[in-house]
Amino acid sequence: MTQSRRKQILQLLSERILLMDGAMGTSIQSYKLQEDDFRGTRFQDHDHPLQGNNDIVSLTRPEIIEEIHRQFLRAGADIIETNTFNSTAISQSDYHTESVVYELNKRSAELAKAAAEDFTKRTPEKPRFVAGALGPTNKTCSLSPDVNNPGFRAVTFAQLVETYSEQLKGLIDGGVDLILVETVFDTLNAKAALFAINRMRDATKQEIPVIISGTITDQSGRTLSGQTPEAFWISVSHAQQLVALGFNCALGAAQLLPHVKEIARVLPVPVIVYPNAGLPNEFGEYDQTPEQFARELEDFVSQGLVNIIGGCCGTTPHHIEALNELVNQYPPRIHPQPKPGLHLSGLEPLTLSALSNFTNIGERTNVTGSRRFAKLIREEDFEGALAIAQNQVDGGAQILDINLDEGLLDSKAMMIKLINLMAADPEIARLPFMVDSSKWEVLEAGLQCLQGKGIVNSISLKEGEENFLEQAKTIRDYGAAVVVMAFDEGGQADTTERKISICERAYKLLTERIHFPPEDIIFDPNILTVATGIDEHNNYAINFIEATRWIKENLPGAKVSGGISNISFSFRGNDVVREAMHAAFLYHAIRAGLDMGIVNAGQLAVYEDIPKDLLEKVEAVLFNKHKNATEELVAFAESVKELTPEQKQQNKLEWRELPVEKRLEHALVKGITDF
Repeated sequence: MTQSRRKQILQLLSERILLMDGAMGTSIQSYKLQEDDFRGTRFQDHDHPLQGNNDIVSLTRPEIIEEIHRQFLRAGADIIETNTFNSTAISQSDYHTESVVYELNKRSAELAKAAAEDFTKRTPEKPRFVAGALGPTNKTCSLSPDVNNPGFRAVTFAQLVETYSEQLKGLIDGGVDLILVETVFDTLNAKAALFAINRMRDATKQEIPVIISGTITDQSGRTLSGQTPEAFWISVSHAQQLVALGFNCALGAAQLLPHVKEIARVLPVPVIVYPNAGLPNEFGEYDQTPEQFARELEDFVSQGLVNIIGGCCGTTPHHIEALNELVNQYPPRIHPQPKPGLHLSGLEPLTLSALSNFTNIGERTNVTGSRRFAKLIREEDFEGALAIAQNQVDGGAQILDINLDEGLLDSKAMMIKLINLMAADPEIARLPFMVDSSKWEVLEAGLQCLQGKGIVNSISLKEGEENFLEQAKTIRDYGAAVVVMAFDEGGQADTTERKISICERAYKLLTERIHFPPEDIIFDPNILTVATGIDEHNNYAINFIEATRWIKENLPGAKVSGGISNISFSFRGNDVVREAMHAAFLYHAIRAGLDMGIVNAGQLAVYEDIPKDLLEKVEAVLFNKHKNATEELVAFAESVKELTPEQKQQNKLEWRELPVEKRLEHALVKGITDF
């Protein structure tokens, strides 16, 4: 691949709609090959039937594969795919042909490249490109194949990276112009492919342009693994040297149109679409004629939705020829500018922009934040643990923090187990996950289970710049945002000046040295406990708020987060005082720019509801207003009795006796939707 290949393709995409080829499998089937054709002379004594292994035809009947490429090129294709949809060790193991995977990919790439170069020489004004096809494999990394064991996975992220790396080496050595990660039904599989591509790019120092194409499996508008189109895009948006993103397979053009409209509205890169030739009939065959196919795809090009179109299952060179007559009549899609903000995803998208309200990160799926959760995890009561996660979702959490750091736990194994189980629950999996650990191996294990775009909590400069940057680069390769603690070689920052200095240094290292996206950087300037009786701690709340204000004013794009409950740790056991401290601290920190925080979702008090006498004493502590502030709050706390469950329930219902306007106001503030 030359350094200019991606730039050349993007330039062409700005000028006209490019045409992709059609279905290799459909074309091979038209030759009505028998077992002897698949075996050839080389695999004559092979121990397993090979009929149906279309990829092996590149080795046993290469002239057929090259002729198919030439048919699509004659039809007008600008981009042809290699015959490598199943050319991974995982997929080839079904035929006992894992040993020829590298050769299979290299030879398939050479066949496609020879045909493409021949046609480019004939008409240099219409260059042809070869896309190395990476299929999804026949296994899924974020779904269990066993309905009775939702935490089980038939393949791991690391295994997928290994199998894709072997395939990539063959394709690149064979001379492909770009890589096509296609028919993505499980985004975690695609993320493994992208991880392998990034590592290959680093190792070879080559440009490797990438196209990503997902699959919407039915009219729900979601992938097989449950993601919406926008969530899918956000999950793979970290792909470097991206050329285009879109959809193929599963549906015909008419069924795919509304979902392409949805993604085209937000996608800041070119859109690719190559649907099936309609829907299969009762025999699994595709009946849509080239004319019907082109007529349905005209809606895509006439509405300015696409930059690359082609065909998937059931499409022949005749279908592509019909499209060739169509694409020259319409200009390519003009893509919008990227939307600013931090974009995250679970099964659904979550965007944090300058206009967003404070984002709640649920803290109860954290063994250090919930004694009950810790007990359930130790006892391996995962049903109970998932109930706590669901309770956080119901309470208004928009992100779930997952921390399993406890001395008696195998934190790495438990992180994998819990995330896999949470991913199997569609209500919980709607949300992005924050993988939280002080151990790098646990963080990485968690990242390898995230289908969506999550957050790593956290890394720091504690072990120096090189370790910090290496971890940050790996996090970016996994496609996650990162929390950076205000902690360096000298320890944890407690003063405003130290917090600012460390965060500024980390920001420059990330954005200038490894080009980490600033919008994916989240600083935690350390919320530390006040009212400890130690004078040096009295300004901790002020220091955090002032550091937050400086970060938001001086480090463009960066977000600020923190563990809110830390501020009140001196009053553990007294929820009335703690909740008042949290509400008051949040009230002021949010105004200084705090974007998100780890909280007990559903248990946040409202600032305006804090009794005046308690609020005065809490704010005197938070802002160190006088030397007796701590003593006065401690004395007041001793006089505050915890409410009984009956009293709490009565307080919850008192609002229903208010005038209708006040009831509406209360319901809106509290997010109450029940009558």
